[in-house]
Amino acid sequence: MSIWWSLHLRREAASVPLARRLLLGTMETAGVDPDISYDLSVALSEACANAVEHGGGTAQGGSSEAYRVTAYLDGEKCRIEVADAGPGFPGAASGRSRPPARPAPSDAENGRGLCLIQELADHVHIGNKPGRGGAVVSFDKILKWKKDAPLMAV
Repeated sequence: MSIWWSLHLRREAASVPLARRLLLGTMETAGVDPDISYDLSVALSEACANAVEHGGGTAQGGSSEAYRVTAYLDGEKCRIEVADAGPGFPGAASGRSRPPARPAPSDAENGRGLCLIQELADHVHIGNKPGRGGAVVSFDKILKWKKDAPLMAV
């Protein structure tokens, strides 16, 4: 069984719960364990919130009003990618993964999203898009299924 979808979303706060609900609905319909679905939906929300907040100006000096979310449920794994057209991550060469995120101070109001994604997913890639600029956060997680799941991988 394989399911994939891709969204082109405006960089507005309202797009974050839209992406999250679509992911949760897809996983519920497929029969994915609710705990796994919840973990992935929180990680997706964090990645989308980062794209909304930081994904604006491009490296060439323009701006982008959109970002892309792509999700793949393929066999026993779910892979999610969030890409924007902002300035990307400082210190990360195009297309190369950046070092793991450092935890924010306990009294910080921001800065926990990437660390949370790394805690909730099995594998995380954080880097910049080659060429045009922008950040890409991709992560995956091994799926667990509810008993008698309708679309369970065989």
